[in-house]
Amino acid sequence: MRVGLFDSGIGGLTVLKRLLEKYPQNDYIYYGDNLNVPYGNKSITELLVLADNNIKFLLSHNVDIIIIACGTISSTCFKKIKNNYEVPIYDIINPTITFLNKSNYHNILVMATKRTIDSHIFKKHVNKLVYELATPELATLIENNNLKEIDKVLKKYLDKYINKVDALVLGCTHYPIIASNIKSILPSTKIIDMSEELKLENNGHSERTIYFKKIDDKIIKNIKKVLNNDSIIIQRVD
Repeated sequence: MRVGLFDSGIGGLTVLKRLLEKYPQNDYIYYGDNLNVPYGNKSITELLVLADNNIKFLLSHNVDIIIIACGTISSTCFKKIKNNYEVPIYDIINPTITFLNKSNYHNILVMATKRTIDSHIFKKHVNKLVYELATPELATLIENNNLKEIDKVLKKYLDKYINKVDALVLGCTHYPIIASNIKSILPSTKIIDMSEELKLENNGHSERTIYFKKIDDKIIKNIKKVLNNDSIIIQRVD
């Protein structure tokens, strides 16, 4: 099966990493729209246009399914786009909501982009106490690998949730990259990576190709940091 994934940048690579671990026999085509990163501060109209461009790119590579490896697009555009194309399209958020509703967690913090938090998608659909936390600067800091500033921002946001929540949802796919930083502040809190709840078939030829609109030494370094896989082909989109 040829699986297409897209995100605004390197965040969706955390989803690809998890799928490679669980379903290594599939073919994976990843598209990082990093000239437009971050998505979290864009209007719904802009996001719909970007999502359409990303999906059309993946369709041109003959994918069988598409996964929206982006919390912002999943929370704001999924219902509008899921039936508009010739292949099945899946989001990253709904499987997580299903998991949370079946879980034993009761006090849940959702940390995500401002656009995702403004949608209140978790608060509307999770039958537990949900705290919402917008962290608009994090995706860009992660793309830039600015660890010192990341730790400062996390401490500012998360200190008040120590011993207050039993689970934290990484509502942006960039955030698993800094999961250990988050865990150091909330050591007793379960950190939930949304990609863990995705379910796929497992058959193909194990082709792995990553496309980015912009490729430089920083992007290469970040890709290797997330995936640590030499068999992946990296290409720039003209």
